[in-house]
Amino acid sequence: MSDNASAFGVTHSYSGRTWRLCEGGERADDLTRRFDLSPVLAQLVAVRGITDEALEDYLHPTLKRLLPEPFTLSGMDKAVARAKSAVEAGETIALFGDYDVDGSCSVALLSDYLSAVAKPPRIYIPDRMREGYGPNAPALLRLKAEGASLVITADCGAGA
Repeated sequence: MSDNASAFGVTHSYSGRTWRLCEGGERADDLTRRFDLSPVLAQLVAVRGITDEALEDYLHPTLKRLLPEPFTLSGMDKAVARAKSAVEAGETIALFGDYDVDGSCSVALLSDYLSAVAKPPRIYIPDRMREGYGPNAPALLRLKAEGASLVITADCGAGA
């Protein structure tokens, strides 16, 4: 493919940058033959450097295969035991989530689960402009004053 060849019929991005499709060469041809991939998919896999061993996970990813075992996280066993204890004792649980899409979705999923196995949790999403990002002392004190004895954070960052 020449330097002037377009990628999928598109020659420039919105900002004016030139788009070129890299060639997969013999590797792409080999992938097409051995794995019955379309030429375009084989070319993309080849230029991304996906190995034969990683091809199955790349083309057919699953959460079970690709996510780490949660209990390898430091303190996970203690966190699970504490949450279990709170559910069994009927404690008020607060969910503190980030205000973006994945934070809100995480809190919604946790809320649905906890509402099914215990009393509905108190949901707290901080105001981005006034409170910033992540847990903050005034919010946590407010949740405590409202009766929350456990706060579970969702998508607030490891440092928080």
